[in-house]
Amino acid sequence: MTRYALLVRGINVGGKNKVVMAELCQELTDLELEKVESYINSGNIFFTSTEPKARLVEKLETFFGTRYPFIQSFSLLSQEDYEAEVENLPAWWKEDLTRKDVLFYTEGLNVDQVIESIESLELKDEVLHFGKLGIFWGKFSEETYSKTAYHKYLLKMPFYRHITIRNAKTFDKIGQMLKTNKGDTQ
Repeated sequence: MTRYALLVRGINVGGKNKVVMAELCQELTDLELEKVESYINSGNIFFTSTEPKARLVEKLETFFGTRYPFIQSFSLLSQEDYEAEVENLPAWWKEDLTRKDVLFYTEGLNVDQVIESIESLELKDEVLHFGKLGIFWGKFSEETYSKTAYHKYLLKMPFYRHITIRNAKTFDKIGQMLKTNKGDTQ
């Protein structure tokens, strides 16, 4: 059994693409995923499965294409992948920066192209780390945030619609949710 985090892009934002998380969790349970639960209303779902990741990706793409056609991008990461990523984070990620975000790569994304696009940007009072699951981006100051490459250019980049972003607090919560199985007693 492997524990997974399914991070869905672009739902329940600004009143658009509404998804009732309890209904989605039930539908995923009906797809034979186990111990399905969600965290907040923005597309963070956790489940357990014995199926290989590639098969789960196919199953989820088919499901979303039929039931929620506006969901075109998602990330699927295992507890093992998450823990390996945490082990390789740079020291600055653990510091108290003004803002920290993870730009998760979604299934089927051309990661090399994304990295090349971001490497072409001139950073202003910000740092980044290219991880296996996504790009970790830190901003040092609220006063200079509007001048950062993150703020000025990210929305305009071609890959933007094919990543899903979570802040550092949610990234940490994903780790906690991956370690606990719904219904387990501790």
